[in-house]
Amino acid sequence: MNTNTMFSSKSNEWETPQELYDELDEEFGFTLDPCATHENHKAPMYFTEEENGLLESWDGHIVFMNPPYGRQIGAWVRKASRIIDGVVVCLLPARTDTRWFHDWIYYDTVSIRFIKGRLKFSGHTNSAPFPSMIVIFDNRVQGDAF
Repeated sequence: MNTNTMFSSKSNEWETPQELYDELDEEFGFTLDPCATHENHKAPMYFTEEENGLLESWDGHIVFMNPPYGRQIGAWVRKASRIIDGVVVCLLPARTDTRWFHDWIYYDTVSIRFIKGRLKFSGHTNSAPFPSMIVIFDNRVQGDAF
């Protein structure tokens, strides 16, 4: 892969490292990948760009979300934070200075796991030029305790 593309805005897709996904999948058991292509989807059910996962329901799913890292990332994080019944585990750039971080992550009750070092995304020869984090929105509807 051309490293010039990696450090530019020519592509906003960063394919999840399989080892990281497998570790998280073992913990959560993902059922949906709303930001995928036919070639890189991770979960059994997935939405492509054409299907637009932002417009589809994620409720009732255990979602793994590695959204496009471009201008629409805030819309993806907002959607994840609004899930009514389910879990969304997000792989995101650790951009704590952004509006979407403060609007949808920092002030919500979520779990944040900062990744030590820089990830080496699938298809890239070098590590990412930014730090990453795992953000977990867990809004599973609990049944009656009676």
